[in-house]
Amino acid sequence: MRIRVRIPQVLAIVGVLALASVGLAVLAQYAFDMQPCPWCVFQRLVYIVVGVLALLAAALPGLARRVAVGLAFLGSLGGIASALWQQLHAVNESSCDRSLAERVIARLQLDSLLPQLFEARTSCADAAVSVLHIPFAVWSCAMFALLALLLVWTLRASTKSTRPAF
Repeated sequence: MRIRVRIPQVLAIVGVLALASVGLAVLAQYAFDMQPCPWCVFQRLVYIVVGVLALLAAALPGLARRVAVGLAFLGSLGGIASALWQQLHAVNESSCDRSLAERVIARLQLDSLLPQLFEARTSCADAAVSVLHIPFAVWSCAMFALLALLLVWTLRASTKSTRPAF
């Protein structure tokens, strides 16, 4: 028996996973006092963008779907890069002042519009915590990688389904 997976369902799963990642980060912040740094809140923004694009793609047909999936894929690659930057570089800094993450959040005024979600409350070094002995940034990188793989699969599957047979 072969299980048939539909592209809109996979995109809906990507959207839910991305938005659930933000929910988990907020839960960690408020229930377990894991305060976010600028790179943490930047990744929240990227998860939201990827999630919204994936959900939008699930509802769109044809070329519009592929464009939305492509943009979500690029976002997930950006998420991988930001999580790696946080883990490999920013974690060694006592201050994240004027980092790209901080500038983007400030420029979009997200920290003042939604401080509960986007206000950085600690330095990158102080935010370096582990869950099951794995740094939180590595978990984030793994989630972005999973999202990227699912998005590539949907992009390939949707491209295959629209190719003319010769």
